[in-house]
Parts: sequence; structure tokens; C-alpha cells
Amino acid sequence: MPPVRRLSPLLLLTLLLPLSASQYDAAPCPLNFTVLRSLVSSADRHDANLCQYARQGLRLVQSEYLRTTNSFVPPINSSQSCWDDYQTLFSEFIPNFAVQKACGFQTRWISEGCVNVTTKSDFEALISKASLDDVVQSCNQPLGDNSPCAACQTTLSAWQTLNLTENSIGNVSDCTVYPSIYAAAFANQFGPTDKGTAKCLFSLGFTSKARQRRKHLILIAVICVGLGFAALFGVCWCWRRRARVLTREEMLKKKKKKMVRLESRSVPGLESITGSTTLVKFTFEEIKQATRNFNRDYIVGKGGYGNVYRGVLADGSEIAVKRFKNCSVAGDVNFAHEVEVIASVRHVNLVALKGYCTATTKSEGHQRIIVCDLMKNGSLYDHLFGVEEEERLAWPVRERIALGMARGLAYLHYGAQPGIIHRDIKASNILLNDKFEAIVADFGLAKFAPEGVTHLSTRVAGTMGYVAPEYALYGQLTDRSDIFSFGVVLLELLSGKKALATDGQGNTVVLTDWAWALVRNGKALDVIEQNMPEVGRPEIMEKYVILAVLCSHPQLYARPSMDQVVKILETDTPVASIAERPSSSMGRSDVIGYQASTCDTDHPV
Repeated sequence: MPPVRRLSPLLLLTLLLPLSASQYDAAPCPLNFTVLRSLVSSADRHDANLCQYARQGLRLVQSEYLRTTNSFVPPINSSQSCWDDYQTLFSEFIPNFAVQKACGFQTRWISEGCVNVTTKSDFEALISKASLDDVVQSCNQPLGDNSPCAACQTTLSAWQTLNLTENSIGNVSDCTVYPSIYAAAFANQFGPTDKGTAKCLFSLGFTSKARQRRKHLILIAVICVGLGFAALFGVCWCWRRRARVLTREEMLKKKKKKMVRLESRSVPGLESITGSTTLVKFTFEEIKQATRNFNRDYIVGKGGYGNVYRGVLADGSEIAVKRFKNCSVAGDVNFAHEVEVIASVRHVNLVALKGYCTATTKSEGHQRIIVCDLMKNGSLYDHLFGVEEEERLAWPVRERIALGMARGLAYLHYGAQPGIIHRDIKASNILLNDKFEAIVADFGLAKFAPEGVTHLSTRVAGTMGYVAPEYALYGQLTDRSDIFSFGVVLLELLSGKKALATDGQGNTVVLTDWAWALVRNGKALDVIEQNMPEVGRPEIMEKYVILAVLCSHPQLYARPSMDQVVKILETDTPVASIAERPSSSMGRSDVIGYQASTCDTDHPV
């Protein structure tokens, strides 16, 4: 029998000592970051908010890890190696960006998401089988299109009521995103690495190199063809100009005609519109005849830009005419932008553009005019704040107006290509047709939202009381900014109170804060305007109030999408629970200025 070798006391003590910090984090990372590398190409344009992009990408990787291991987070001793692997991947596409340092991510956060839930079984223990079946039914389909994605997110919103709001660690894997991580891993058959799933549940958009290369080739081809036609046109024009000889009589006739004619002035941006649409370019004489030479009795609205007139065309159709004043080069750009936006959309709840007029006269100067259908019932503002008590809107009419507003905005966000962010939703920009259906108007501040861009960084514009806090304070514009404004207008519609008002002591009362306080205290129906001519069922009115408070939540993530809002208004879909709000939802409301648009519709256009 061989002799037993005894360990020395020093060696035994070394074996029993706890691992050092460096050894503790020495385990290899089990997360498969290759799934991101296979989705992202160097041609992708990443949003300026790289920290949010990094956070969402990490959540997608964690969803894939959950799908293969049934665990939400990797072991704690692999934290640093996981961050190193993620940094290596990030540096391939965005050099010189230190993810942890730039975003303030602590090492342990990658392994400590929601402390009470670490595995698939832990999460499923919080969900009823019926609720789980609902999510699988809604989310187990391609989610690349807006409608399936909205249906999936609406069902997932019911899981926000789970007890996942406590013990969140840091800001990497917050408990509130666990439903999306779980749904991508198990409820959707395509998994988190599907581009449609990544876009819907993690707000990640990806573009292939081949598609980018195709776009560049097409653009180059179009430019070359355009230059060829331009050169050919220039040669023909010069030849005709040299070949043409005007007689003295022709010159005199031309000079006389020039003295009386209205000169059209080219407006940059309108050429492509007139070539691709059926818009009518009215003459200035036609507009003058329709409005009886801009008769003061025909004025139906006024704004900083000028006046709005009602008019009747020669065919008997009634129109509304926006006549801009003090037009400059900058004004021409804004005018062309508004015409472009309105001309690009067609929806029953959006104002329809009939045509426009651009002209220059010696007596009148530069004329910039937009022609739309006349809305005989004016604006929502008129009926909420400019009528006698006996003329107040009945509840069925308010329901119809709310749904019309939501459908119009949903089309702007998801139906238009590219999507459009309105930026100035308020009661005076919601017009009412002869059936008291809502028509969204005034696109002077609207912005096109390119696909895959999470937000636009732009100068703040809008009206105080309606501007979303994240946009007012940081200039970060998203479609959820419109949803905040929609929530404020919906509260005005339900309560008959203005977004900002003054009490008897001269203090400013913020409508969203007032309504939130009532809802939090279980008095949602107290928000409804008193002495309404005809009221609805209490549970329906309460649902509308809670939805309005949810849409006007100061935190962006808590607001639903407009597709979800439409579904809630059209069906029996319940409203998700409202997340807790900061003590002051307005924050620095004094910095929210007002930017007048080219079409500031305190008028029916």
C-alpha cells in the first residue's frame, strides 16, 4: 500500500480560501453574441442613443439564452467575460464606443436582472395558463408587420400587472422587459433572432448589405438618367432660344401681357409633388372669386400665419382657404413641406388637400395658399371651450371623436410610408365634419420618421401643455410624443377642461396631474364633465379616463402605441394598469415653448 501524502498546512489553507475577485469573474460567457452578428451589418445606421441600442441588443441575446437554457441571466462569475464579449462585438460595428463606461452599466447587472425571477419556471409560476395561451395565440406569428406586432404587444401589456416591479437590478435587464424576453423565446415560433420579432419586441431594426447596395445602385442610375435628360433638355432649349426671332409687334404684345399677368413663382419642393399627384394648382383669380376677393365676412379663422376663409368654387364645392402672409424663402420651404405631408396621406380622419396656389402680383405680393375641404362644424376646441353649456357634446359624439382621432394618428404612424409624427396634436387641430367625425389637421410641424429609427433629435416645437416631457426636456421625438398629446386632448374631451388652467389663487393647474390624482384615488368618473347632455355607461367612461391617463403618462415606455389605443377603443380589450408616476409629471414645464407652424389651425381647415 503506497504511503499517504499529507498536504502541507500552507497548501491546505490556499485551497480553502475564497476565490479572488478576478478569479470570480474568470468563467467564460455562455451568452451567444453571434446571433447579433448574424443580424447586424456594417451598413446599418444606428440611432444616436447607442446605450438604448446596446441595452435592447443585449436583451435579444438574453432571450436566445433563455430559449436554449431556460435561464434569464448567465452565472454571476461570467459577468465580466460577457461584457468583454459584448464589447468585442460592439467594436466591430461602432468603434471607439466603450459600452460599460459610456452607459454606466455595472459588471454584475448583466447577471442580476429581476432577482425574484431567474428561470423559465419562476416566470411561468406568475402566469395563469389562460393568460399564457392568449400570448402564444397573439405572438406566434410573423411580427414584422404593424398589425400582428400591435396584437402581440397588446396581449403582453396584460402581463405588466405581474409582480415584476420590485428588486430590479440596474438598467440592463429590468423586470418590466421580462415579458418581451420570454415571449420572443417561447411564445413566438420564429424565436428572438427573427428580424420581425427583433423589431417588434426589442425595437431593433436591421438592414442587409445587399439591400443597401441595391438602393445605392438604383439611386446612382436614377441620378445618371436624370442628368442625361437635363443635358438633352438644355441643348434643345438653347437651340430653340437661338432659332426664335421675335418681331417688334410680338415683343410689344409680350411686354403688355407681362404688365397684367400674375407671375408664378417657383417654390422649391413642389415640383415633385405636382408631378406625382392629382393636386389642383388654382390660379389666384379663382381663389379671389371663391372668397369674394377675400371678403372679411368670409373669415372663419385667424392665426399668426394669416387668415382662413371659406369659399365656393365655380363647381359649387365649398372650400377652406389658408392664406399665408409675409412669405419669405424660409416660409416657402415650410409651405412646401406642409403641402408635401398633406398630399402624401389619404385617410377619412385626416384633412384632405384639394390643391394650392402660388402667385406674385405687384399689388398683393407673394401669395401662398392651401385649399382644403371646408369643415362646417369647426374645431374640437370650439365645441369644448367656445359654446354655451346647453350646446355641450353628448357622450356618443365624444366617443366617435376619440376613435376618429386615434384612427387618424394610427394611420400617420403605421399606415403612411414613411411614418409621420404630427408634433402638434391639440384640440384646435382636431376638426369636425358635418357628421361630427374627427379630422386631424395642421401638418406644418410634422416630421417624417424613417423606418428603424427609434427617435428623432430635433428642436422642440408644439404647444405648452401638449408636449411630451421627454421631447420638451431632451428634444427626443418619437411617435409616443404624439400619443402623449393625444392623451391630453382625450382628457380635454372627457373633462371639458383645458390642458393648462389657472385656479382662483393664480396657480397653474395641469390637467394630466389633476386627472392622475383622481384615478389614483379611485375617482376616475370625477374626471367626466358635469352636466353632459347624454352620458354613457360608467364602466365605459371609466375605461376612457384610464386610457387617457395612460396615454399622457410622463414616462414614454408606459404609453401604449396608437394601434393599441385603436384596439382598446374598438373592442372590449381592457386598459393595462398604469405605472407609478414621478411626483411632478410636467418637470420643467416652463421651458416648453410654442413654435407656430405655417398652418396654426385655431380654425376649421
